[in-house]
Amino acid sequence: MKHMLFQLLGTVSFFCVVISNGVFGQEKLPSPQLTKEIEIGRGLTEIERECISCHAKEEPGKVHDWSNSLHARSTVTCLDCHRAELTDKDARDCPGTEKYRDIKISPVVTPLDCSKCHPFEEKQFSQSKHARTFAIQTADIKDPWLKGMNNEIERATGCYVCHGSDITTGELTVENWPNVGCGRGNPDGSHGSCVMCHTTHRFNIAEARKPETCGQCHLGPDHPQDEIYFESKHGKRYLAEHNEWNFNAGPDLWEPSEDFTAPTCAACHMSGLGPLATTHNVGERLKWEAERPLTILNKDFDGGKAREQMVEVCTQCHSPRWAKNYLERYDLAIENYNENYFKPVKVIMDDLYAQNLLTKWPMFDEEIEWAFYEFWHHEGRRARMGSAMMGPDYSWWHGFYDLKKTYQHIVKLAEEAKENGHGSPVFVPGSGGKNLTTDNVDDLPEGWNKVKNLKGRLPR
Repeated sequence: MKHMLFQLLGTVSFFCVVISNGVFGQEKLPSPQLTKEIEIGRGLTEIERECISCHAKEEPGKVHDWSNSLHARSTVTCLDCHRAELTDKDARDCPGTEKYRDIKISPVVTPLDCSKCHPFEEKQFSQSKHARTFAIQTADIKDPWLKGMNNEIERATGCYVCHGSDITTGELTVENWPNVGCGRGNPDGSHGSCVMCHTTHRFNIAEARKPETCGQCHLGPDHPQDEIYFESKHGKRYLAEHNEWNFNAGPDLWEPSEDFTAPTCAACHMSGLGPLATTHNVGERLKWEAERPLTILNKDFDGGKAREQMVEVCTQCHSPRWAKNYLERYDLAIENYNENYFKPVKVIMDDLYAQNLLTKWPMFDEEIEWAFYEFWHHEGRRARMGSAMMGPDYSWWHGFYDLKKTYQHIVKLAEEAKENGHGSPVFVPGSGGKNLTTDNVDDLPEGWNKVKNLKGRLPR
């Protein structure tokens, strides 16, 4: 370990000497939109050396990752990212910093911290749905699971891992930390976590460009983009050829044919291809919001302009006719889902609620509510996303085929509800978590007291 640390500090010092001599003192990175000027001219301070020495003993993996990063080669150290203001909610001592009266640290590194060096990337990310995933769950979509339908440990091990937890108070508990979810609420008022895609402490651009990174969250029955991608021709090319690709080109310099031969998630949704500039707002090129119960046009961007950008992406490899036909076919799949599947079933559900044959709350206390939720949240998404990303098995067998089957099941359950005077009752185990949405609802499971005696309802 001592030998590794000596090499590490020597490497950093060498780069400092080169920088101070002006070889790398001012580097201009080409971009279609702007020119960045980066100037570095310092070595390690004594306390930074102390941080590295201590963590090399206590957390050698982190120091190894950092020592092989561009941050280390630019003398960006622990304090640059982890140093907190004395008044910060999450400010605390790290063993060894107690003797420095003006130094506090935070284990939480936020996009706002990263913006000191990456202001454009942070601004784009902060405007994206990635950064708003926790808020979308609680304030926009008002996810029924966060109204008390699941409990804290289920959220901590499931929902929060991708959507992010609430650590705005600076108190890090077993339920909300550790967490790098992309919509995390941070103590400094920012939202999100850059290390969701750029894992600490390497922060590798190549990692963020590979589909497996997106597959941390975008997989499973409700949004299987990972599985769809690897079913597609694009995914097959990636599996066969990615060992020959160059994933380390700079932003706006990663180009098809030269660096890769088939797109990844990042290539289509984020990378600066052709005339397009790199973006950290993953929704800029999406015409539709296909994750919603009823598909709607992109609320954050002009749908027409978003489609034009996606055409630019496709025509880096395909002809304009190919791109136009493929994307218009996707539009027809969206229309098919909206008109032939979701809208008719929504009419059925609304009618049952209007006749008081279903209880509006608690959610999921009747079997038909589960069927309807999976109808749009699982099968409907798979149909739409498979159609968007060249996944025929997900578009048909896991998508429209399952929609047809569940449609018949919903019709049958609706008829039974009308005959019995109420929906087929069920009880949800593991409920009782606090309500995290803006809705005013009864606590669970106590809220079940109002409806548990309904004829035919299962006992608690």
